[in-house]
Amino acid sequence: MGTTLNERAQRLADHLASNASNYRVNVKTIGNELRLIDCGVEAIGGLQAGVILARICLAGLADVSLVPGDAGGVACPIVQVATDHPVSACIASQYAGWEIKVGKFFAMGSGPMRAAYGKEALFDHIEGREQSPVAVGVLESRKLPTDEVTLFLSEKLGLATNKVTLLVAPAFSIAGGIQVVARSLETALHKLHELKFDLKQVISGFGSAPLPPPAKDELNAIGRTNDAILYGGRVVIWVKTDDDQIVEIGPKVPSSSSADHGAPFADIFARYGQDFYKIDPMLFSPAEVVFCNLQSGRMHPFGRLSPEVLQRSFSSLV
Repeated sequence: MGTTLNERAQRLADHLASNASNYRVNVKTIGNELRLIDCGVEAIGGLQAGVILARICLAGLADVSLVPGDAGGVACPIVQVATDHPVSACIASQYAGWEIKVGKFFAMGSGPMRAAYGKEALFDHIEGREQSPVAVGVLESRKLPTDEVTLFLSEKLGLATNKVTLLVAPAFSIAGGIQVVARSLETALHKLHELKFDLKQVISGFGSAPLPPPAKDELNAIGRTNDAILYGGRVVIWVKTDDDQIVEIGPKVPSSSSADHGAPFADIFARYGQDFYKIDPMLFSPAEVVFCNLQSGRMHPFGRLSPEVLQRSFSSLV
């Protein structure tokens, strides 16, 4: 791949920042010269900002595009992701595995800065930890980070603040929504990891999921973006392994393998008293997963779309 994940993402972030007005994002420095790119908190952002934000989150190792589609019979864009470096792009970079809590500020941190930090247990099971001269991170948050947050991240990353770039967008913004829905493939790979499947057997990946209509607040936006993947996400994974292993693990991968499957995420969340950690973790995966086995030439489809649940979620008056 030539350069670090963070350096690849930095080039995309530089492009975004240098064309800020075209992408309708705001660029500012906070703390001691940390670069902050606001893609949807105070900035308007938009479709193209969302596509490049998702690409940055994937460290520039995946194509992200918007194509025509529908959800429950109603027209909406489909967010597509394709990569020949699925583990590096999705697990070492895109996965939102870093909980950032500083004072009253909280955000889920994703992007290649996680690989530079490297403290998540996940990195004990995959290749990805790196030393990089720069760091680029994506925060899903309704608020812009404070100076205190920048100093915290600078210290954890072992870099001067002027070597760090943060991009921020909430799920209810257009760009933030695209960034979240672009995780269809990532959720399938993370589920496979949780099921003890050796991710070194994964060669390439493709994922798609419908982009929900905007919600009035972050809570409902989180519900809709989750539903887009749980009930409308479709993933194809090219692997080299034994068919018997796919047959055994495949039925456990789609979201329908979870007992919590079948209701809009907002309803599930309310059922558990809005305690995210009470929800079955096996729910968080795409609706459909297809394995294409390069070793045998066989295709193995699992799961099913649930357009009726998507229609309930996307058309609810929120």
